[in-house]
This record gives sequence, structure tokens and C-alpha cells, in this order.
Amino acid sequence: MNITDSMQNSHSPHLYFHLGELISSTGDDDFAAMMFRLIEPLVPLDGLQLSEWTLDQPQTDAVQIRQLGSQGQAPITAQPEHQQTLLQHMRVMTEALLIQPRAPLRRRLGPNAAHHCSLVSHAGNRRWVITLLRQPGQRLFSLAELSFLKSLSDTLLPLVERHAQASRLCLLRRPESNAGEQPVRPLRQAFSERLALGEITLSAREQEVCLGLLTGGTVPQLAERLKVKNSSVETYLKRAAAKLGVSGRHGLARWMAGT
Repeated sequence: MNITDSMQNSHSPHLYFHLGELISSTGDDDFAAMMFRLIEPLVPLDGLQLSEWTLDQPQTDAVQIRQLGSQGQAPITAQPEHQQTLLQHMRVMTEALLIQPRAPLRRRLGPNAAHHCSLVSHAGNRRWVITLLRQPGQRLFSLAELSFLKSLSDTLLPLVERHAQASRLCLLRRPESNAGEQPVRPLRQAFSERLALGEITLSAREQEVCLGLLTGGTVPQLAERLKVKNSSVETYLKRAAAKLGVSGRHGLARWMAGT
């Protein structure tokens, strides 16, 4: 399912603008805040938590759970029972998962437990988790919301993995005295790095159109900015998409996210 299959057209500029912000913030302290800003207007949330789990060699237990960031109301936390549910699924997972606790577990936790669901990806003995939370008393996540979140996972989970890797490298390279500083990595720089990694060359106009679309711009807006016709913008996009091996704005976003 494509991202655009699950949302109204009016949401598209919001989604792609904040997706551009999110991509450029991987490895930074505000990554979780950027992800919250992207998701919350589309699926109302009270909290978001990101984590990286490392399982033991038999993959039966977690030897480390590293927090990668959080956003939202501080009192909202996932219950230990939720971690056990996650671990049970992580042991046998073969593809990305969306996990929501079943009704009996929610009843056992009581009326003050937060509602939550988690998106999980894996590689080797590592697991990357996006946990989404709502205050006690709020409604549960609907089937439509869960379906939409699952469609987003193909783009968001690879970014969490990249964020975990970038933050790990940053900690290794950065002197302890500068531990509070994070490098600024604009979207243009991240885009250039992805092109170089794939040994792909785009013209200046093709790059401007791609960057404009990634930040939520429309074809008419880009045509006005570049002082060309709408058809010219579409031609630049088609040429860039052919070189990147993608199709349309959604394909461009997935390529930028590394998927």
C-alpha cells in the first residue's frame, strides 16, 4: 500500500514537507520530535518513543534496549507487559510488524494504562521500534489508523534504523565535552549524499524539482519558482525518477529514506 493510498490529497504537502525535515534530522536530538510532528496531525497521538533492541545470540531475550528519543507528554510510558509482548513477537519475526496489545492485556493493565501500538523492523539480532501512545481514557487506535500507520512503516522504520546508526557513530566520534552538540544536516546535503552513494548524476533542475517535491511543493509552485511550465517540471521529475529507478513522489520519498 502506498502512503498516498491512505490519505486525502490535502494531507500530501504536510506529509512530504515533514518527511523532508525528518530525513534531514536523522542522528539529531530532534529526530523523534520531527517524527511526532509528521504523524500526529494524521493519526492523533499523545506520545511517541523510539528504541533499538539488541537480542542475544539465540534471540530469546533482549540484552540491551537503547532509547533513541521520545516526544509528547512525559507521563505517557509503555508498560513492562508491552515490552514482553514486543519481545515475544521479535523472537519469531521475519518481516516488519505492527503490534497492538489485545483487549485482555489492556483490561489486565487497568483503566490508567496508556493505549499504544508499535511498529517494528529487524536486521540480524537488532530490532528498531516506533511506539505510539495515547493517554488513558482516549479511544483505541482504529483499524483505519493502524492500516495507515502500517503503510507509513515502510518509510519510517528505515529512517529509525539510520537514526540509530548515525547517533551511535556520533557518540563514538564526538568528544565528551561536546556531547550536547549535534551536527546540522540539511535535506539538500542528505540528498546529495544519497546521489553520491548510488553514483547517480542529476541535472541542477532535476535536483531542484526533487528537493521541492520532498519538502511538500506542488508542480505549479515549482514551475513558478523555476519560471518554467508545469509540463517542464513534470519532465524533470520523469527524468530524475528514471535515473533513480523510482516512480512518482512516493517512490522518491522511499528512495530518499533508503528503501
